[in-house]
Amino acid sequence: MAYLLDAIDKHILEILQQDATIPNIELAEKVCLSPSPCSRRVKNLHEQGFIKRAVTLLEPDMVGLPVSVFIQVTLNHQVKKELQNFESTIGQWPEVMECYLMTGDFDYLLRVVVPNLHAYQEFLDKKLTELPGIDHIKSSFSLKQVRYRTELPLDQLLEK
Repeated sequence: MAYLLDAIDKHILEILQQDATIPNIELAEKVCLSPSPCSRRVKNLHEQGFIKRAVTLLEPDMVGLPVSVFIQVTLNHQVKKELQNFESTIGQWPEVMECYLMTGDFDYLLRVVVPNLHAYQEFLDKKLTELPGIDHIKSSFSLKQVRYRTELPLDQLLEK
């Protein structure tokens, strides 16, 4: 049975997306609940799978990873074993921040972070091009991040 969110749950999720470290007492005040019911709601949202995990977002430039590269990868064959092998392998590489199986002209879209062009060349030479089954790789370098969000829009939750 699907858990139905109410306006308070939605508000809790919105606040936690902005600041996962907010103390429960402060969160409770913001959503007009006492601390115990607020804590129970947050626990329930975790248990129901609405909250995946709480993380700290780092500034890439400050940790020496100013270069973002978007890579389109096309495999020789889109068979289950090759897809699983590719996904399993790149899932172990810390440079790969995101990976999506795509429809259209290529099979995967990756976002990779590296400190510089030399590091990207090494990533290509020693990792990506060494994978079996790759037919084509196309790289695009980000010149400037125009928008980056981690907060999901939640207005659709209460429209049901």
